[in-house]
Amino acid sequence: MPVRYRCRHCETEIGTLPFDADETIRKLHLFEVGEVDDYIEKDAHGDTTVHCICEHCEDSLRQFPDYYALKNWLQ
Repeated sequence: MPVRYRCRHCETEIGTLPFDADETIRKLHLFEVGEVDDYIEKDAHGDTTVHCICEHCEDSLRQFPDYYALKNWLQ
């Protein structure tokens, strides 16, 4: 199953790994205990999605750091 990278703010698909790489993802990102559930999601079909941040959202947060306090800052 492919692994998808998706922005956790705007839901834009950033990229896809065309192969199953669950263990590789965990090793590359060095997640702490409990963080895996916050960033990696597996659906009922076995597809894996890694929630990260796209360049556009990262730039917006850098320009407007107050957005970090908002749960949903995209309209």
